[in-house]
Amino acid sequence: MRFSGHGHRHPADVVIGSLDLAAHVDEALAVQAVAFGLGAEEVAVRRQIVLRHMTYPGARALGASTAGRLVGFVYGMPNNRTHWWSTVVEPYLRAQGHDGWLDDSFVITELHVHPHFQNRGLGRSLITSITDTAVEPRSILSAIDTDSPARGLYHSLGYEDLARQVLFPSAPKPYAVMGAPLPLRR
Repeated sequence: MRFSGHGHRHPADVVIGSLDLAAHVDEALAVQAVAFGLGAEEVAVRRQIVLRHMTYPGARALGASTAGRLVGFVYGMPNNRTHWWSTVVEPYLRAQGHDGWLDDSFVITELHVHPHFQNRGLGRSLITSITDTAVEPRSILSAIDTDSPARGLYHSLGYEDLARQVLFPSAPKPYAVMGAPLPLRR
């Protein structure tokens, strides 16, 4: 797998760089499946979603690889109120007086690091690298609404809870929608 650009060096010779997510969707979803505990049926559904997302204007991805193997990835895009995610979270954000966050925001759609490579700063590097290239003044995302390492990372980067207990159809657990001004806190 090749990554364009200079990239950033990380422990264990992990390199972060541009990722053609459509071409490497199966590798990325294999990482997500392990990191997020997805079964084959859910991976098949998400594969179609990722491929559709990568056709949206401004959608882009970064990958973390070592020895030619993808071990983490992030992707996102400028938010659009007509996208499914926005239509689900908008009533929750509106109820909290935060629906304006859906405009002029770069949404982090997915961020996953293989468990064997977590706690090495890869998630932090992936999300800060992709948002550093955003022209939007802020970023939004959703994360399972629990006290988790992922939510701790997001809080440390300046993300704040905009809405909690957000229910997505077919998701077994509630989510929190979080937002942060860009650039993210270092």
